[in-house]
Amino acid sequence: QVIGGAGLDVDFSLESPSGLLLVSEHRKSDGVHTVEPTEAGDYKLCFDNSFSTISEKLVFFELIFDSAQDEDDGDSWVEAVEPEDMLDIKIEDIKESIETMRSRLERSIQMQTLLRAFEARDRNLQESNLGRVNFWSAVNLGVLVVVAFLQVYMLKSLFEDKRTVRT
Repeated sequence: QVIGGAGLDVDFSLESPSGLLLVSEHRKSDGVHTVEPTEAGDYKLCFDNSFSTISEKLVFFELIFDSAQDEDDGDSWVEAVEPEDMLDIKIEDIKESIETMRSRLERSIQMQTLLRAFEARDRNLQESNLGRVNFWSAVNLGVLVVVAFLQVYMLKSLFEDKRTVRT
């Protein structure tokens, strides 16, 4: 998502490790792409602003991995609990509910991060608009003052008596 800069658009491309072009977009302000990693290796992500070399862009992007990571660390507490049959609720049920809660919390963190990016883009746009509005308001005020002085001068010049008085 482009959150700052002129035009709020940028070119985007994503290539697989073998060089196959997976996603290509031109002059977009935001986008969401889902890619199944079919190859092992480094995927190439490119944001291109070469069509607008005069203005710079501020870009927010986030990579979300849906696969579970660090499964071994999450199961280390299971060995500490011994008598599973004495409990009414099975440890597997507790583990499943904790895992569900963790995934929902991660999703809410991702959504809040995305909403912060939207807010940052809108704030940048508002600040640039405020600067333009203030500039043109100052220009209009200057023109208004000049026109007021010109009108007063023109009115005074209409009532001046330019005849020479001979006595």
